[in-house]
Amino acid sequence: MKIRKANLEDIDNIMHMYNSCVSGMIDEGINQWDSTYPNKQIILNDIKYSTFFVVEINKEIVAGINIDKNQDNTYKSIKWYDKSNSFLVVHRLAVKKEYWNRKIGKKLMLFTEELVINNKLNSIRLDTYSGNPKAMEFYTRLGYKNMGAIQLKINKDHYFCFEKIIS
Repeated sequence: MKIRKANLEDIDNIMHMYNSCVSGMIDEGINQWDSTYPNKQIILNDIKYSTFFVVEINKEIVAGINIDKNQDNTYKSIKWYDKSNSFLVVHRLAVKKEYWNRKIGKKLMLFTEELVINNKLNSIRLDTYSGNPKAMEFYTRLGYKNMGAIQLKINKDHYFCFEKIIS
């Protein structure tokens, strides 16, 4: 298994991975994502800013994550533990359905923690859909604390913000 920065040539394989993940989520009754999000333009933008990483197994892209310092404006309503604004934000973590339950998501989150340490930052922030109990359990098991709810999208239930202090 290899984690690396994505490049523009990866886009079709990344979108194939997201389509698999979204299909699996819908099969599980989780309506967090659909055909409009995450979309190709968003991922191309992530790649352009060198913030999107992929997991390869035998040269197949099986997972992806965007890691940057950009948080939605709704995050400002959350009372974060880390007051230093020295954090990374996780977006769009996904694993191809055929690779679920192989600890690939965990490896991506540990990779994110290494980025925080290597860049002398303090914490990781993220949000996840309240209708995705598997994701909420996943982040809680990894030591993330639920910091409160935000409303990110019209016609969707609320999202929960999570934080983990690393240093």
